[in-house]
Amino acid sequence: MAAAELTELELAIEKLVTTFLSHAGQEGRKGTLTASEFRDLVQLQLPNLMKDVPSLEEKMQELDVNKDEELKFSEYWRLMGELAKAIRREKAGKK
Repeated sequence: MAAAELTELELAIEKLVTTFLSHAGQEGRKGTLTASEFRDLVQLQLPNLMKDVPSLEEKMQELDVNKDEELKFSEYWRLMGELAKAIRREKAGKK
């Protein structure tokens, strides 16, 4: 990364990446989230945005496009997009 100070948005993107990397690869393959790593990440980092998800196991299966029982970064990124869209809809409805 450049030596310049990152903007607020750049810091947010960096945080999404570092959060994934800090949870991925503790079990299973390096750079992927196992079911328990996914559960830990959601419980620690997304307790409010994911509180209405009835089953984290089902959510992980939905996100796991290649059905290898682990989430690659691109599959995790799909979840981030879904959550961002939900926040946008909520904020747009409040105007």
